[in-house]
Amino acid sequence: MSLNINFLQSEIIDQYLYDENSTRPWIIGFSGGKDSTMLLQLVWTAIKKIPKELRNREIYVVCNDTLVENPKIVQFIERTLKSVQKEAVAQDMPIQVHQTTPRLEDTFWVNLIGKGYPAPNNLFRWCTERLKISPTTRFILDKVSEKGEAIILLGTRSDESASRSRSMKKHEIHGQRLRKHILPNAFVYAPIKDVITDEVWTYLLQVNPPWGGTNRDLVTLYRNAGGGDCPLVIDVSTPSCGNSRFGCWVCTVVKQDKSMAGLIDTGEDWMEPLVDFRDTLVETRDNPMYRQGVRKNGGEGPGPYNEFARALYLQKLLEAQKAINQVEPEVQLITHQELVAIQITWYRDSLFKFKVSDIYNKVYKSQINMSSHDEKFRREEELLKKSCDGNAQDFELVQELLALQKSKSLMVRKRGLQDDIEKRIQDYLATNKRN
Repeated sequence: MSLNINFLQSEIIDQYLYDENSTRPWIIGFSGGKDSTMLLQLVWTAIKKIPKELRNREIYVVCNDTLVENPKIVQFIERTLKSVQKEAVAQDMPIQVHQTTPRLEDTFWVNLIGKGYPAPNNLFRWCTERLKISPTTRFILDKVSEKGEAIILLGTRSDESASRSRSMKKHEIHGQRLRKHILPNAFVYAPIKDVITDEVWTYLLQVNPPWGGTNRDLVTLYRNAGGGDCPLVIDVSTPSCGNSRFGCWVCTVVKQDKSMAGLIDTGEDWMEPLVDFRDTLVETRDNPMYRQGVRKNGGEGPGPYNEFARALYLQKLLEAQKAINQVEPEVQLITHQELVAIQITWYRDSLFKFKVSDIYNKVYKSQINMSSHDEKFRREEELLKKSCDGNAQDFELVQELLALQKSKSLMVRKRGLQDDIEKRIQDYLATNKRN
């Protein structure tokens, strides 16, 4: 092997022990791909050479889950992280595993199906900040606040792309291993920045991970998918993904998810519903029949997805999940919390034609309890019908106003409730006046 592993490990040991601020923790960005795997292996084996009493610097292995990652990759990463955490304890290593995820209001489905954000494209790429940058940034800032400073270790390499090489050069501190990060009091350390791709694969094939097993599954994933991995994205200068990569299965920024196509071609045909759903998003994104005619800021369209589109996408997503679960029962495309948040968001947008529970029950032919208050609201509905004395329009209006109030209560944010109620009443009066 032409790569000097001993030199790299010596540098890592030196940086760990003799850094001018020994209290600032190391945060290793781990995506589960080849580069971050090599980085973690190198750091682990280097720190292992240090006497236990000198392993005082905390090391956090941080992996971000966008909640819409390729399910095959999710399964692989979860197995890896469990092994890393287990062996870190067994080997008395100062390593902790942390998974970051988007906040509920920032998840892909709450934004696309709930708020009606159109599927991302290069002009409106709303997903990267919410799903990738913000969750990891919050973790880093927490550690900076706690310790004063932090060092982020990344598996970025100059060999990967010209743009990445320029970005690394731009923030480099001449004559030092660390470069400044866009976040205050945070620095970046890239131990394998000069390693070329062939050397990465040679190392992984020759050196087994110190947390057990081999890198055979990782190599097989790459071979079958024919793609590269998405790096841990911590700022806008980090490329989100290329045309051929492991990443979000629902990504509509790329023309084709070559990695998923490769996996399907090699026998993972249970993933076909994912491709079909993604293609539906691409094909309908700019269809005016699926969009409101007014933007959220009041400007002329095309605006968010309309009520019909949001309900349709939810139904197709649940149908895809149901089909996949017949083969892979552990795969979850959307969480129960997201379903509740979508319903609440529809209420807040004054969309009352469809109910999440009705769509779910239609697909699964079973009952989903969206709230512990459901039975209470059903009883109230019966009383309300009697009070309205058969007037369907009045009944619907009061139902919608109650739904608005309920959504504000569940979101613990009543701000704007009065305006929402007044607007709905004005719309109701205007409609009845025309009729």
